[in-house]
Amino acid sequence: MDYRKKVLAVMFFSVMLTFIMSFVSIPGIPNCSKFCITRAHAEGIDNTFASNSGEEVQDQIKDPLQPINRLFFQINDKLYFWLLKPVSKVYKFFVPKPLRKGIRNAFHNIRMPIRFVNNLLQGKPKRAGIVLSRFLINSTAGVGGLIDVAKREFNLKPYDEDFGQTLGRYGMGPGFYIDWPILGPSSPRDTIGLIGDFLLDPISYLVPDLETDVEVNAGWQVNETSLSLGEYEDLIESAVDPYVAVRNAYYQHRKSQIKE
Repeated sequence: MDYRKKVLAVMFFSVMLTFIMSFVSIPGIPNCSKFCITRAHAEGIDNTFASNSGEEVQDQIKDPLQPINRLFFQINDKLYFWLLKPVSKVYKFFVPKPLRKGIRNAFHNIRMPIRFVNNLLQGKPKRAGIVLSRFLINSTAGVGGLIDVAKREFNLKPYDEDFGQTLGRYGMGPGFYIDWPILGPSSPRDTIGLIGDFLLDPISYLVPDLETDVEVNAGWQVNETSLSLGEYEDLIESAVDPYVAVRNAYYQHRKSQIKE
């Protein structure tokens, strides 16, 4: 469909734009390219570096776009508290938890090709076989994936892999941190990964148009948020700098996923 080509084109040029921006000087920091540390890092604001000795306290993703990332973080934060959270709370009130979990299971089930292909690409045929077995069992005995019979009755746990993890598995680093509006924490590698996942996602081909696609994914996001209300709040409330906390949580989570 034409709209899918437009979406892919936008994602492609977004990746290229961030790559080009990586070689542009940061205003206010002479002779500093986008791949060097930001002023905040140099001054130790987020403890990226321990001291003048250069000893690293914690492995962190580079953040050369921090000023604009912080702006987008604030936008996403407001969207969460002013829109997504209120809608999710109303949704949670009217839709019982078993049904919401069933909807989560169904979405997870239908997106099986993403996990199956990426497990194969990462050289994990046994896990790919389990992913396929889970799909067949849950699609039949699990009433279209609403019930995770494969895990409950056969102890077949899910193996979630995506194209961003596959790229990381083959040695592609994250590059640097990007906080996309609406999409949230990412990196050039994971942004490219979204394109691969988009092409493998059956929902991308089942919906008739872009408007329906947006509605379906918005519904999925509301359902997911209703099952995790409070987690984001706990993370930012306990942090000295919520932006840094979210950035570090994203990076460490993605790194652990790739190592599995």
